Amino acid sequence: MLIELFSDVVCPWCYLGARRLRSALEELDRSGVLDPDDIEVRWRAFQLDPAAPGDPQDLRSSVDKRYGPGSFDAMTARLVPLGVEAGIDYRFDLAQRVNTLAAHRLIEWAHSQPAGQHALVEALFAAYFTNGEDVSDPTTLVGLADGAGLDAGAAAAVLESDSLIEQVQQDRTRAEQFDITGVPAFLIDQRALIPGAQDVETLVSLLARIAGRSH
Repeated sequence: MLIELFSDVVCPWCYLGARRLRSALEELDRSGVLDPDDIEVRWRAFQLDPAAPGDPQDLRSSVDKRYGPGSFDAMTARLVPLGVEAGIDYRFDLAQRVNTLAAHRLIEWAHSQPAGQHALVEALFAAYFTNGEDVSDPTTLVGLADGAGLDAGAAAAVLESDSLIEQVQQDRTRAEQFDITGVPAFLIDQRALIPGAQDVETLVSLLARIAGRSH
């Protein structure tokens, strides 16, 4: 089973959705429904705010400007307790508005590396949402790649070049082909789409049903 996970590293629902997916896959493994060796999770780029500038900006004012006054407080009030349930320490007071193109390029590159994408994506989520780091900064990104078991020198070379920009855009085009307009979104075997950060029980049920159909 191929699970293509469309997400953005500054999307709090994507962080939550990724954690819930991990829990769902662990449950499916324990119940014998799905073998982890038969599952590939492939991270796909989706920029929620491609116009974000190079320099970090205040997140509260950016969210309220885009979605309406009070949107930031409403979002954080809902997400913080959900994050606790999933083992996520959301620190929205530290997070800033940043551009994620470079981070997505690095995630795409990580797919071709032995260490893979997962540790890097998890490190990016934690850096942004818990530590308030600037995940658009090349030095920060290289450090996160190094900590995730990737080659720091190779990561730096990727960021210093213009490579993989086209691949990031291809992910956006792919999302449009499957009518994905928001994230997280889970595309299963290129034929079934699960939108949003569904709870673990729902994910278990849907994935088991899809696995049954595929067999």
